[in-house]
Amino acid sequence: MSNITADEIKKVYIEADLLYSQSEVDAAISRMAAAITDDLHDKDPVVFAVMNGGLVIAGQLLTRLNFPLTASYLHATRYRGETTGQSLEWKVPPMVDFKDRPVLVVDDILDEGHTLIEVMAALKAEGAASVQCAVLVDKRHDRKATPGLKADFTGIEIEDRYIFGYGMDYKGYWRNAPGIFAVKGM
Repeated sequence: MSNITADEIKKVYIEADLLYSQSEVDAAISRMAAAITDDLHDKDPVVFAVMNGGLVIAGQLLTRLNFPLTASYLHATRYRGETTGQSLEWKVPPMVDFKDRPVLVVDDILDEGHTLIEVMAALKAEGAASVQCAVLVDKRHDRKATPGLKADFTGIEIEDRYIFGYGMDYKGYWRNAPGIFAVKGM
């Protein structure tokens, strides 16, 4: 990770701006679950959590989807430790059969969306009947991979700040924060 001390990382949390409380996030997840249930309850989907950010939201969301589905995870990257993206690399490829089945990709945030677009395209190319995505947070800005890019299911739209909590991290920390926080001054 980074060269940040425990005291520094604690200070980031203490000084952060709370944008959405745990109860507000919980309500957003419930709304997403209702919309997903309306759409997929009778379609036998495969739900993939995108690691690592999608872990928290997928765990919370899955318990609210009271219909038959197959749950798994995948881990893809375009960055490989760099600051600019390259071609998609599967760190952990899909490990369940999803051919001819609808797929729902669950991730923490839609920021620019380059990796999410490539993951979804790869799943479709590998035989998914359809591919949709659900994100807890859609960040509002004009840097999307394609103009007007939106998730199929979104919990919260948020201002363009450096945020953490509910799966989103700050320098590898605070994915476990009980709410959505913005780093002070960022």
